[in-house]
Amino acid sequence: MKIIHTGDLHIGKSMNDFSQLPDQRYILDQLLEAAREEKADAFLIAGDVYDRAVPPAEAVKLLDEFLTQLLAEGIPVLVIAGNHDSPERLGFGEAILEKQGLYIAGASRSPLKQVTLTDEYGPVNFYLMPFVRPAAAGCRTTEEAVASLLPKELDEQERNVLITHFFVTWQEREPELSDAETTIHVGGIDNVDGRCFAPFDYVALGHIHKPQQMGPGNVWYAGAPLAYSFSECGHEKSINVVELLEKGQVSVKKRPLVPLHRLRKIRGSLEELMEQGGAEGAQAEDYIQAVLTNEEELIDPIGTLRSVYPNICQIVLSKREQEIRLSAMQRHAIRRKSTAELFADFYSLVRGSEMDEARKQVTEETVKRVEQV
Repeated sequence: MKIIHTGDLHIGKSMNDFSQLPDQRYILDQLLEAAREEKADAFLIAGDVYDRAVPPAEAVKLLDEFLTQLLAEGIPVLVIAGNHDSPERLGFGEAILEKQGLYIAGASRSPLKQVTLTDEYGPVNFYLMPFVRPAAAGCRTTEEAVASLLPKELDEQERNVLITHFFVTWQEREPELSDAETTIHVGGIDNVDGRCFAPFDYVALGHIHKPQQMGPGNVWYAGAPLAYSFSECGHEKSINVVELLEKGQVSVKKRPLVPLHRLRKIRGSLEELMEQGGAEGAQAEDYIQAVLTNEEELIDPIGTLRSVYPNICQIVLSKREQEIRLSAMQRHAIRRKSTAELFADFYSLVRGSEMDEARKQVTEETVKRVEQV
């Protein structure tokens, strides 16, 4: 069985007031072409279908057109809600749509929605686990919520695929992030250790925009098909083409995608960039972040550059670059700290002195008691 795995479409997203709908239509056409050329038996969308809980009408229309074309090819489509989606809106009419081969899991439920497809090697069981917050599942942490929802009796003689949308780690290793994933996972309460997915033959993840494998098994983020942040410059966007043969035989290949407009950073003085842009031709229509090296004050530099770079999104002064890098490093450091460590940092900031060992011990004990509630 051949499966296409993607996610984080974020249909309807705008970037610096530029609608991404033309770019998204262009990339969805490539996904459709890939499904045809690969002769896909199933198409998986692992959450964040839309960028907002209430998407604009044009976004709904674009998704409708895309899904209609996929279903016309006779390809079953399996979709889950991500943290950007409204479970109720995305899941509207799901029972009726199943008759057309469109399987949607909007709200999380126990037992999970299961879809079974068959090929020459027998059944493949797909389990759909949309994003859910711990409190909604009656749990303290996301990992506990996921554990409570996973099938208790999985037939490990058959091939099993999980589609889900969480911040998945592997032991101490976290996934590589971009600025597009703005959530700070404080104290690790949103982390899900990928080892809990060991019984599955393939795990189709959404939530992180960079394609990457988590751990030695077949636990994969396919990544977003488009770059939505300048921190994603240089990321090669792709979809996963997964082939399930008989039990235990799984292959994964990345099929690259080509955007309508690239995200690109350029650097130089205003004068240098004006000259450069005038010579670039069609490339000048990329989405641009310009780092200006001018020391003097400039009047409307973005308006000036827009005459040669019509899709310029951001201007950064070179003297602020280091501040931006430090901010990114600080965000990464925060994600790795425990709740007690974060409170100790807050104490130092407010009091102007380090917390002594006695207070640290009290803090750690208090946090443990709260987390056990």
